[in-house]
Amino acid sequence: MKAVTYQTYGAPEVLQLAEVETPTPQDHEVLIRIHATTVTAGDWRMRKGDPFAIRLFSGLTAPKHPILGHELAGEVEATGKAVTRFKKGDWVFGSTGLQSGTYAEYITLPEDGTLALKPKHLTCEQAAAVPVGALTALHFLRKAQIRRGANVLIHGASGAVGTAAVQLAKAYGATVTGVCSTANLELVRSLGADRVIDYTTTDFTTLPDAYDIIFSTVGKTSYTQCRHLLTDQGVYVASEAAPSDYFHMVWAPLVSRRKVVAGVAKGRQENLRFIKQQLEAGTLRPAIDRRYALTQLAEAHRYVEQGHKKGNVVITVHAD
Repeated sequence: MKAVTYQTYGAPEVLQLAEVETPTPQDHEVLIRIHATTVTAGDWRMRKGDPFAIRLFSGLTAPKHPILGHELAGEVEATGKAVTRFKKGDWVFGSTGLQSGTYAEYITLPEDGTLALKPKHLTCEQAAAVPVGALTALHFLRKAQIRRGANVLIHGASGAVGTAAVQLAKAYGATVTGVCSTANLELVRSLGADRVIDYTTTDFTTLPDAYDIIFSTVGKTSYTQCRHLLTDQGVYVASEAAPSDYFHMVWAPLVSRRKVVAGVAKGRQENLRFIKQQLEAGTLRPAIDRRYALTQLAEAHRYVEQGHKKGNVVITVHAD
C-alpha cells in the first residue's frame, strides 16, 4: 500500500511517499481502507519532535512509528475472526488515540477502539474532520462540568478543537464567547457563539467579564492570566496547557474553590457515539478549511504549522 512516512524529525520535507506492507487484522481488529484523514497540530509537532518531551513517547533520536495521522473515515475492508461490532462494507470514522497511522491507504484498528459507523449524511472528508477536535472538546467540557446556563469562554475558537467546543457548549445550553482573529469572526459566529472577541484588537483578559468555564485550546494563555475572570467556583481547562497550569492544577484548589484541568483527552467509543448523535442531530457540523491529496501532505503540514487554519485541514486518500 501507499503511505507517507518519515524516518527522521524535521521540516515537512521529511514526509515521503513510500510503498509499505498492507497490515493484516488480528482477531479483534478491523482493516479499514482509508478515504480521508487530517493534519492536526499534534501531527506536525510529532513530525518535528518539538517540544523535545514528545520524543519520550515517539522516539528519542528517530521516530519509532513512521506513519503519522490520528483520525480517519473509510470503509471496513476485512475483519478479524472474532470481530462482532463491525462487518466488511461498513463505513466508519474514528481516531487512533495515542497511536498513529492514518497517512496511509489502510490501517488496522481494534473493534473496541474509538471507532463508530459514519453518519450517512456526511462524506468521508467531512467525517474525518470531526473525531480528534470533537473528542478533545467534549472531554474537557465534561471535565469542567458543562451545564445549561454556564457562561463559557473559548480561547482559540476557530481551530479544530475550538470550532467543536463552541458547538458542543451551545448544545449543552451554555452561553458562549469565542476568542479568535479578525479573519475568523464570522466563522465562529456561524457556529453559534453568542459573542466573539477579536484578539487582534481586544485583550479579553482586560474586560470586566466573569466566566464559569474558560477553555484554552491553543496554549496562548494561562490560568494565571485568566483566573480573575473566573467565577468563585470557575474551572479553567486547557487542551494546550501552559507549563504553569500544571502547578495550578494542584495549587488552585488549595487556595480557592476554582479548578484547573489539563492533560490528554481520552477518546472512548461511547464518546464518539455521542459525537455521532450530535452530527446527526445537526448540533455539530464539521469545519473544513482546506483539502489536500495524500501526495501533497508536506504542503498541508507546512500550512497547518503556520497556526492559522480555520477548523480542519483534510487529506483525501481515496476519493468517495
